[in-house]
Amino acid sequence: MALPSKPATTVIIIGAGFSGVAMGCQLTRNYHLEDYCIYDRCSGIGDPGCGVDIPAISYSLSFAKNSSYTKLFPEQSEVLDYISGVARTYGVDRHFVGNVEWKGATWKEDTQTWLLQFEDLQTGRHFMQACRILISAVGGVVNPHPFTVPGVERFKGPIVHTAEWRSDIDLRYKHVAVIGNETIIDEVKTITHFMRTPHYLIPTENHDIPPLWRRLLCYTAWPQFNKTRWGSRTRQKSVQRSLNYPRSAQILMMGLGRYWDLLNPSYEFGCKRRVFDQGYLPCLQRDNIRLTDDPIVEILPTSIRTQSGAQISTDVIIIATGFSLIQYDTPLYGRESISRQQHWQELGSKMAFESVAMHGFPNFFYILGPNSGRAHTSILFSIEK
Repeated sequence: MALPSKPATTVIIIGAGFSGVAMGCQLTRNYHLEDYCIYDRCSGIGDPGCGVDIPAISYSLSFAKNSSYTKLFPEQSEVLDYISGVARTYGVDRHFVGNVEWKGATWKEDTQTWLLQFEDLQTGRHFMQACRILISAVGGVVNPHPFTVPGVERFKGPIVHTAEWRSDIDLRYKHVAVIGNETIIDEVKTITHFMRTPHYLIPTENHDIPPLWRRLLCYTAWPQFNKTRWGSRTRQKSVQRSLNYPRSAQILMMGLGRYWDLLNPSYEFGCKRRVFDQGYLPCLQRDNIRLTDDPIVEILPTSIRTQSGAQISTDVIIIATGFSLIQYDTPLYGRESISRQQHWQELGSKMAFESVAMHGFPNFFYILGPNSGRAHTSILFSIEK
């Protein structure tokens, strides 16, 4: 294929989610820089596929506090409206190009620039562009875990990951297998929910947020997971609250006693992400749902076979098993043509200075580099740190 080139620019940002938008805003706010491009393989800025399970007060950038979220846990449309609005306010949208995938980058010592290769996903054409500074704003929740259970290719119905949901899938009167977690109980005939590890479930409701509280909550923080005595005490209170939740008389009356062992975590609170329950436990009382940790061993054309020998009739398989952390796999070559993978092999692990920069890769920076993620609250805290 031909390789048409675009004019060189000062900065190229890869990714137009919260990380990329925040970076573009800061280039304008702090450096008055307009000579930059921001690329994303999605068609639009932000492009979140779902709502959030994090309270709204933790889902705003510090320089663009949002007082518009109407729910404690905002829906997809509100999150998208917010990030799109921030991009317009700071002119990031003028620098954005969608439906473009980053294929690799090489440092050119003679010109002191990065040379990047891209693919236009709409036309299949490739192009190249040089920049002085390259910033990776690629997130970790991008590429779904592959579903590789034996026999998957023989299944006659649709198999879809929640991150790649298809609007053409009709769940009405269908037997659905959910691997992970999903909220479709009212649409289906039956659900078999396969789980691996219990989570700490925190009872909550998605309350409306009155206008006055929306403004006040812009200035609130969450210190519960700090390594302090107060943080430790509040974590213990959350543990007890979580463990008491399914044991409560109201829940036990719903017939959840048979699931107690599947709902009781044995690890310390905070080791895995909390789940804010907005109806999961109550739905387990329904006659058309079954919760099991019986491992799947084979996919048959119209059913799933488990380790115990059970064969479960299935029309649709929904995969809700998270994402593959392959955001660092794109080929990247620094000085002396050393690849990113070679660099990390020499160090013995994936790492970057302050999770931002790597020796031998001049003017290349991560926003969410190795070891920068948070297990709790909003990743926006890491993005802006």
